Amino acid sequence: MESKKVLPILFLIMFLVMVGFGIIIPVIPFYAEKIGANPTELGLLMGVYSLMQLISAPIWGRISDRIGRKPVMMIGIFGLAVSFFLMALSSQLWMLFVARIIGGLLSSANMPTTMAYVADITSEEDRGKGMGIIGAATGLGFIFGPAIGGLFSKSSLQTPFFIAGFSSLLTLLLVLLVLKESLPKEKRGYHAERKVSMWEPFKGSLSIIFILQWFISLSLSGLEASFAYFAAKMAGLDTIDLGYIFMIMGLGSAVVQGGLVGRLTKKYGEGIVIKAGIIVSAIGFGLIMLVNNFVTAAIFLTIFGLGNGVIRPCISALLTKKSSAGHGSATGLLSSFDSFGRIIGPPLGGWLFSVYAGLPYISGAVISILAFILYQIYQAQEKRQKIAE
Repeated sequence: MESKKVLPILFLIMFLVMVGFGIIIPVIPFYAEKIGANPTELGLLMGVYSLMQLISAPIWGRISDRIGRKPVMMIGIFGLAVSFFLMALSSQLWMLFVARIIGGLLSSANMPTTMAYVADITSEEDRGKGMGIIGAATGLGFIFGPAIGGLFSKSSLQTPFFIAGFSSLLTLLLVLLVLKESLPKEKRGYHAERKVSMWEPFKGSLSIIFILQWFISLSLSGLEASFAYFAAKMAGLDTIDLGYIFMIMGLGSAVVQGGLVGRLTKKYGEGIVIKAGIIVSAIGFGLIMLVNNFVTAAIFLTIFGLGNGVIRPCISALLTKKSSAGHGSATGLLSSFDSFGRIIGPPLGGWLFSVYAGLPYISGAVISILAFILYQIYQAQEKRQKIAE
């Protein structure tokens, strides 16, 4: 199977998945409020989704190693559609919670399985490029989704949920009719027969890479949760300004992931690109402290986004090369660590902001430096292992 033919299809699938996911983001707070949710309940509604993903992503990754990628991707996309329709029809808060729990449990199949699919169809040399393309699709989906959601919410708060649901059903049809299975029958079940633990990928020096991803996710979600307040306080920016700023950052990040990650990893290897991404992220965090108007906010946040954007695709590529567990098991556990960061990051970022406005970004820079040190430790352990062999 030629990756050149399949990667554009995977790009389109993940773009549509993330558009559907993004459509409901600006609407959920107002929809939940209309039903009667207070700010704490809204926080729990957002958090329960990530918690379900944390629990179920590694399970879906393992199942995809057993039965193939395509059926698991279809389950994930179908789960999204069901959750969107359930949210659209919710008249009470508990119904919204049920919809979010179902969505989190099932949609967590999408990202790890897609990344495992990329690992199946790419050579080790082109792995970074494939992962970068998926990262770009995710980023672009998050840009266009909220814009569509905001636009259609003007007619009714339920409309964006119905649009997201029908978009997911169309994506499901695309997977069913166009996408071929990437994991041959003879390779399925190999890891299941060995009775491999879910924590198999979290072994030896590779455990450091999972913790590094948690650090990156933690600092990013802390920024996302607090930046609106910070920008309003320091530069008087409103929600429309922020929408444009995050769009500029997202476009920059998507361009780098889709166009540069592959070339850079081919030339320098994943390690150099991960370290460069962490350094640029740390510089971005530092610069955000200096935000005083729309232009500085857009430039400094984009610098952060460019650095942060290259890290996840490179980590995914590195793990699928190095882990002896199946590709799905490795990417599933990675998604779980990512979700763990997204659960802790927002409340931590909000609390740090309440202590001192710049603290989420000072701590983000510190976490980035720790992540850089972690990668150095990983490299040193890898060298020792090679010498021992």
